[in-house]
Amino acid sequence: MGNTSSMLTQYDIEEVQEHCNNTFSQQEIVSLYQRFCQLDRNSGGFISADEFLSVPEFAVNPLSQRLFRMIDGLNFKEFVAFLSAFSSRATLQHKVEYIFKVYDSDGNGKVAFSDLLDVLRDLTGQFISEQQRELVLTQVLEEAGYKKDSTLVLSDFMKILGNSGLKMEVEIPVD
Repeated sequence: MGNTSSMLTQYDIEEVQEHCNNTFSQQEIVSLYQRFCQLDRNSGGFISADEFLSVPEFAVNPLSQRLFRMIDGLNFKEFVAFLSAFSSRATLQHKVEYIFKVYDSDGNGKVAFSDLLDVLRDLTGQFISEQQRELVLTQVLEEAGYKKDSTLVLSDFMKILGNSGLKMEVEIPVD
């Protein structure tokens, strides 16, 4: 199931579908497999961060460097699981877990003010000053009931984003 020379069997499709909690239809999984094979230029069964950079939308994403650590060396099943947070059928919990992983750059299960500031810096670039970033972030945290020295865990992200009407959806073209 890893390279362009192999084809997905019905069993493979169902296994991937189960692995990603049915966030994609069987047709979508087949389309994702075709895209995976296009990205896997060396047909090794894994996608490297460099291969992901060939996707223009990904290459220009200000968070691409953070996403690299989440995607480098993904096989097809992991590729689909990675993208499942963007499915319209993904639960809010799944979407918030994904966002938390983007912020938790060291993977320790905690997000500090500095982690939040790093993401905000990635998103804003040179458009606002460091002082403005810190001020905005401090105000956002205070409005959510946290302080600048708070360390956030996944349940905090769920509390903050749980009622936000969060939308993270990407349409998967089905041939």
